[in-house]
Amino acid sequence: MTQILVIDIGNSRMKWAMRGPRGWTAKGAVPTQDIGTLAVRDWQTLERPARAIGVNVAGEAARVRVEGQLARWRLPVEWVTATPEAGGVTNGYDTPSQLGPDRWVSLIAARRRAVAANESIPRACVVVNAGTAVTVDALDENGAFRGGLILPGIDLMLRSLADRTVGLRTPPGHFATFPTSTPDALFSGAVQAACGAIEQMRRQIRGHGPEVTCYLGGGGAQHVAPHLQGPIEVVDNLVLEGVLVLALMAR
Repeated sequence: MTQILVIDIGNSRMKWAMRGPRGWTAKGAVPTQDIGTLAVRDWQTLERPARAIGVNVAGEAARVRVEGQLARWRLPVEWVTATPEAGGVTNGYDTPSQLGPDRWVSLIAARRRAVAANESIPRACVVVNAGTAVTVDALDENGAFRGGLILPGIDLMLRSLADRTVGLRTPPGHFATFPTSTPDALFSGAVQAACGAIEQMRRQIRGHGPEVTCYLGGGGAQHVAPHLQGPIEVVDNLVLEGVLVLALMAR
């Protein structure tokens, strides 16, 4: 396998990784607004990849900036969009192409993990990306994407309350089961809102299997994971894993 550069442009951060014949050879992440520094910093000493493939949910300007950073290699980017079926996953969205590409590839990565863990009887799972937004997607035991939720991420919930409620503009809080200060009540409420959505989706899909694993990624995973019921698998680069699966299928 030649070197493949996989890319995940999120609303807040861009993550990338280089995959070679022996596994991952380089990884990195930058704030989305700093994409323009990649060619002279993170990518300056990288070997030229044979392919670049990725997902983008940050809009046209971010896409153009990434493509500009790859101009030194004269390498086009293959941008992933959701399709009716790929990687063992069937897309149940009303209009399959409208499913966010980050959610789509995360489902594909989760399915690959579920099959590897239980080869004879793959189980249903819930796939969560906790970032600027929290997405909670249900994947049944047959690999069918049944549907999902989108809600504000923890930081976005807190900023929204602070922006619209003068009395709730407080310093950052900490999680508590029974918060006894306003900062802790705000932070704990945001975390519990995300956890509640995840556990509710898990209960709804549980009828499709005895055990429902939650595959959890994104920058907010550290806040959410300790408060979820098991089984949980925190995957730092779930989106990049899914992009790589599609890249290898298309060789």
